[in-house]
Amino acid sequence: MPKPARDEKAITPRSEDYSRWYTDLVLRAKLADYSPVPGCMVIRPNGYAIWERLRDALDGMFRDTGHENAYFPLFIPVEFLAKEAEHVEGFAMECGVVTHSGLEPDGEGGLRPKGELDSPLILRPTSETIIWHMYGQWIESYRDLPILINQWANVVRWEMRTRLFLRTREFLWQEGHTAHATADEAVAETLTILDVYRRFAEEWMAIPVLTGKKTEAEKFAGAVDTYCIEALTQDGRAIQAGTSHYLGQNFAKAFDVTFQNESNQREHVYATSWGVSTRLIGALIMCHSDDQGLVCPPKLAPTEVVVVPIGRKDEDRAIVLPVVERLREQLAGLRVKVDADPKQSPGFKFAEYELRGVPLRVEVGPRDVAAGQVTVARRDTGEKTALPLDDNLGTAVRGLLDDIQQALYDRALAFREQSTHRVDSYDEFKQILGDEGGAGLLLAHWDGTTETEKRVQEETGATIRCIPDGGEVEEGSCMVTGKPSRQRVVFARAY
Repeated sequence: MPKPARDEKAITPRSEDYSRWYTDLVLRAKLADYSPVPGCMVIRPNGYAIWERLRDALDGMFRDTGHENAYFPLFIPVEFLAKEAEHVEGFAMECGVVTHSGLEPDGEGGLRPKGELDSPLILRPTSETIIWHMYGQWIESYRDLPILINQWANVVRWEMRTRLFLRTREFLWQEGHTAHATADEAVAETLTILDVYRRFAEEWMAIPVLTGKKTEAEKFAGAVDTYCIEALTQDGRAIQAGTSHYLGQNFAKAFDVTFQNESNQREHVYATSWGVSTRLIGALIMCHSDDQGLVCPPKLAPTEVVVVPIGRKDEDRAIVLPVVERLREQLAGLRVKVDADPKQSPGFKFAEYELRGVPLRVEVGPRDVAAGQVTVARRDTGEKTALPLDDNLGTAVRGLLDDIQQALYDRALAFREQSTHRVDSYDEFKQILGDEGGAGLLLAHWDGTTETEKRVQEETGATIRCIPDGGEVEEGSCMVTGKPSRQRVVFARAY
């Protein structure tokens, strides 16, 4: 992960350099920082607090659909990964490998590895193999099914081109792994989780997403079918925000996991896996934030409301601080921070909380108290309003937070609709895409072949993001080859 020269005073405008804007924002808002380990990041408290909000909300949704949490080892025997041919082909180049068990002095003041392992260990890139080994120990009959397990963990993928939150060599995620007696149950599970991800993205992250199936070339290694949610960032690129995989019996066969069905016959188990990661924080930043810093939906904001008393003089604080305490009581149940530190000016605080993405700022000064009001500033629009300092203030503030949550979703949806293009010819497709950068979502007919898909990617940098769920049947011709097509698919340049 290349570390750019830091400018602690400014965020590069999005219009000038979107990529640099993103990195500046992550660093200045203290969401993450570069690690001394190349390609890895340190998630700072501001960023980790958002991850905890994401994690806890999703964890509740998983529990509501019958799932339990467990934990499996970080280390995976190398022979496990080799058991499923398509899986090992998909992950072999990304694996981190442990080959030694300790260190010893090298005789020159440094250290060197010692104790070479008899068999290398893989640092978990994903856990299908070790989990299905364990399921083989636990599953005997149909009475043991279904198994609905999720784990919150870190994974390692040896990425060459990294970017904070979006693509790092180690990242945090959840991965669900379920086992079922029938294909229908497993497919239903795959789609249930896809809908959980959709609802979470739209209701919590305020990000509208498309749902659909990945093509054969884009699906998860070892899956029968991969389904995804896809969002659109402000620079017109797609970003995959979550995936849910129907694995069929592939891993059960690789690890010989069978069960006795109700007809007393042995049968291989059907499987799913699914996951989202700290990549979601990158998506949240890119979909909502602006040149002043992070814009965070209230449901995920570590602090929903910051109260800033105005006035450094003792006589002013004597007027204001009792009102602030009343405010704190009225806002009980919300995540509220009162910043009464007299060492920093109100202007500094305003800029700092804008940078950090606090959805609502409440200002209280002597003039406000005299007028029987407080001044409230929205982070999403910058709009300031006066609210009466009465018993209804808590209700009014909660209503504003709901408005901000919905407004962020509506704004992102309007942008996606404005950035979606129906394209009928390859020339038009290339013209809209231009030479570089994002150009929104392009809906075009495709002949269903991997050859055409690869040609478009090689020539334009755009990939098929998904075959949309519920897409209307529309007889047409592939924009590249002219061969018959029954449905448009979604192309875009992507992160």
